[in-house]
Amino acid sequence: MRKILEANEQDASGSEDAVVPRCEDMMFHGPLEKCPVCGGQLEFKGWKYKCTGNYSEWARCTFSTNGPSRKSGPIKVPDDIKDDFIRKWLKQHEGKEFPKRDVDEEAHIFSGMMIALSGRMSRSHGYFNEQIMKHGGKVNNSLLGVTCVVASPAERDKGGSGGFAEALERGTPVVSENWIIDSIEKKEVQPLAAYDIVSDLVPEDLVPEGRGLPLGQLDPSEEAIETLAAGVKLAGNRSVHKDFKLDKDGGCVFEKDGIIYNCTFAVCDLGCQMNELCIMQLVMVPENRLHLFYKKGPIGHDQMAEERVEDFGSRVNDAIKEFVRLFEEVTGNEFEPWERQKKFEKKSMKMYPLDMDVGVDVRHGGAALRQLGSAAAHCKLDPSVSFLVKQLYGQEIYRYALMEMAQDLPDLPIGMLTDLHLKRGEDMLLQMRGDAESVAESGPEADAFWTEVSSKWFTLFPTTRPYTMRGFEQIADNVASGFQTVRDINDASHLIGDVFGSTLDDPLSECYKKLGCSINPVTEDSEDYKMILKYLEKTYEPVKVEDVVKISYFSACGS
Repeated sequence: MRKILEANEQDASGSEDAVVPRCEDMMFHGPLEKCPVCGGQLEFKGWKYKCTGNYSEWARCTFSTNGPSRKSGPIKVPDDIKDDFIRKWLKQHEGKEFPKRDVDEEAHIFSGMMIALSGRMSRSHGYFNEQIMKHGGKVNNSLLGVTCVVASPAERDKGGSGGFAEALERGTPVVSENWIIDSIEKKEVQPLAAYDIVSDLVPEDLVPEGRGLPLGQLDPSEEAIETLAAGVKLAGNRSVHKDFKLDKDGGCVFEKDGIIYNCTFAVCDLGCQMNELCIMQLVMVPENRLHLFYKKGPIGHDQMAEERVEDFGSRVNDAIKEFVRLFEEVTGNEFEPWERQKKFEKKSMKMYPLDMDVGVDVRHGGAALRQLGSAAAHCKLDPSVSFLVKQLYGQEIYRYALMEMAQDLPDLPIGMLTDLHLKRGEDMLLQMRGDAESVAESGPEADAFWTEVSSKWFTLFPTTRPYTMRGFEQIADNVASGFQTVRDINDASHLIGDVFGSTLDDPLSECYKKLGCSINPVTEDSEDYKMILKYLEKTYEPVKVEDVVKISYFSACGS
């Protein structure tokens, strides 16, 4: 079969389970032409022909079709294949047109799935029974052997029916009826985890490994609560990851010959729904014991992450070799050219480094609300000035800004990136704008282009909710403005540092000095105050104006 596939320029790689269906499709329906977008190989998957190739090193091709083009002419059989049955069968079909394959994808959405319905739903059980069977699934009144149980959130809030409770005991997924509705609407079965309505009812120690919702599949308000409550686990290039738990033992990130052995990586490929991070550190603890920390998995889903700690003791060279090996495995690049010269080439399906700077992410180094209250009590600044300084030097405004963009990731120091990384983001943004001018508004080429552009951006600046952007307006409103926010937060991180981790008597006054400007209250009878009041009255809905301050920046010569 592999030889026949190769002779007809079809994909012959993979296991027998992959090769047999390809050969069957070719023999009965004709050899497939290459993907019209990237030149890759098409393959029948999930009742649709999908491209298995790469659009670029950043993204898989997104082309799919129900009616692929086929090669004309007879199927070629290599001379060294002596199977008479194959040659006789091909002879019988010589000159005949290949029949088209039935690819009614809607009829097979729930193919192979057994689904149970539980309790009162928004529409009758009969309606949902009909929809499930119409789209290839089966309905079972018993929970034995079912794929999932479908119920309404209202049913869950009432305590659930007997079937609901039995599903919890069995560990069977319980999803909302929107799972059925959305799967039919999108013509593809949706992931059960995204519609789970019972994970929070199960004690954490009883949740099976890998279960539980990732941040990106929570309701946005619930995700915001989770991330705002979480502490920053990795604050910068010399920060020990909190999951490592060696910072409490006096551990510090290992450095040798000018190299800091601490790397973070990300990869987002919307063409194959990949959105992952990886963190690697060498940490030295007292008594010269060197440890390797490695964490890799989906962004925002710790339960699915691979995590390990390895104690190398005093074997420094062995620890460095393993660190370098993992770097090359994760990225496809050599370690030293990256670390010393920042030379790096993105490889397909491999990760890209987030270049962390030496410093402290403002979400960690800035002041928490409790610290600000204490600092204000000892502050010698004018109250209106100290109020402004508190806003600038607190964690909250930066956390909220990143939370709104779904980039408030505890594992990644988005607020402590190098100027080089930010410059790469700026260059990518300009390139996106230029390349988009020559792309059609719609069609397979446009779909693949915007998937690649979005994947590149969310690899450099990870989020729990990557999406496929479209057009200049979205780039300007969402991407460019979001990038400026990230850049401003990085500036704040470098300015603030970890001043509130010190024992200063008046930290707000010290922060004020760092600003390099003069801030003074504006009196109510001044022209500046009247101008601002008039502007607010004309521009916004009624607002209460209290304190107004005037900021004067010092010149370069310090006058």
